[in-house]
Amino acid sequence: MRVQLEAVHFSADAKLLAAIEEKLAKLDHYFDKIVEARVMLKMENSGQIKDKIAEIKILIPNGVIFIRETSKTFELAFDKALFVMKRQLIKFKKKRLESKVKLNEL
Repeated sequence: MRVQLEAVHFSADAKLLAAIEEKLAKLDHYFDKIVEARVMLKMENSGQIKDKIAEIKILIPNGVIFIRETSKTFELAFDKALFVMKRQLIKFKKKRLESKVKLNEL
């Protein structure tokens, strides 16, 4: 799986980027045919509090899964997005297996 990390309008810490890559590598446990993962980190200025946004886009055969989460820190926003991504990958894999079983029954 290829991983692309992008920090919009700021430079991200090397420790943060390394932690993100390490956590993304674990997605292979849930679905092993991931082609590419793109992570975009942004800061949203809404009023006086700057919210941090983490977007994860996973490219898989015959599909794309996109998750966007907002929090007070990049780590928390990414972890929330990763949790949702894991559930989506499990759901996608389950549907794919069910469709194969239906095709075999025909």
